[in-house]
Amino acid sequence: MGAHKYLEELAKKKQSDVMRFLLRVRCWELRQLNVIHRASRPSRPDKARRMGYKAKQGYVVYRIRVRRGGRKRPVPKGATFGKPTNMGVNQLKYQRSLRATAEERVGRKCANLRVLNSYWINQDS
Repeated sequence: MGAHKYLEELAKKKQSDVMRFLLRVRCWELRQLNVIHRASRPSRPDKARRMGYKAKQGYVVYRIRVRRGGRKRPVPKGATFGKPTNMGVNQLKYQRSLRATAEERVGRKCANLRVLNSYWINQDS
């Protein structure tokens, strides 16, 4: 079993002792960094290569942290207008995925580059 295959099998079993420990340590490390920061190399090289990354000039890797949870409607003092069906403020679900949000934010920060792809690394409770 080659290195890439080993990493792939390890990443599949997220509940295993090794992976749980790795994810917990990485989570702490990532929390100490800025929300958007450039990484020297991918966190998961096997996954990155499947997504189109190549280890050569012109390819850069960014990591981004996106806050999870629902969306609150921005209304002044909770005053909504219209029919009762549109009165909701708190229990709204954002219609875009966290992945799309992350890609958009990185794309805005690095306007001279193009976003190739993205993948999940970790999530905090």
